[in-house]
Amino acid sequence: MSGLVVKRVYEPAADGDGQRVLVDRLWPRGVKKEDARLDLWLKDIAPSDDLRNWFGHDPERWTEFQKRYRAELKDKDEAVAELRGLMAKGKVTLLFAAHDEQHNNAVALAAYLGEA
Repeated sequence: MSGLVVKRVYEPAADGDGQRVLVDRLWPRGVKKEDARLDLWLKDIAPSDDLRNWFGHDPERWTEFQKRYRAELKDKDEAVAELRGLMAKGKVTLLFAAHDEQHNNAVALAAYLGEA
């Protein structure tokens, strides 16, 4: 899906990012709101605190994390619909703060959105 990109919030904003959406529940450390150049902070689509803490960005828990996060996303209709609405209008960049660029909620969310 070319209209959906995943990027660390610490990377500089680019003109080609389209709508920039932070999908973390917590604000990223050391990032000023104006520097983030967000169009939307969609906290409600982030994993629950319990799931986030259980996962702890442990790659060995990645498969199970994705399964549990997908189950949570099924109960987040409004947030998912809001994101899909933005995607229907053009490019969307999902922003995350985690150090691990392969095992994080934004990657799992992009996969979830790409399947439907």
